[in-house]
Amino acid sequence: MHPEIHLLLHDARAAELHRAAAPRRAPRAALRSQLGWTLVELGLRLVSSSEPARPSAGPAARRPFRTAW
Repeated sequence: MHPEIHLLLHDARAAELHRAAAPRRAPRAALRSQLGWTLVELGLRLVSSSEPARPSAGPAARRPFRTAW
């Protein structure tokens, strides 16, 4: 008898479970895709809003104190 037969049995059971679970994965991918496109649409609406742009601090911003380097 093979000393590690439990590994073969485990692989067979894991393959059986993977085959049984395969049909359930499709709706999750569709939901993820729909959520992704909804977030893209929301981001585009936020970027293209008609409000005035906020000023950016940018690299020219002054610090109120001097660094100790």
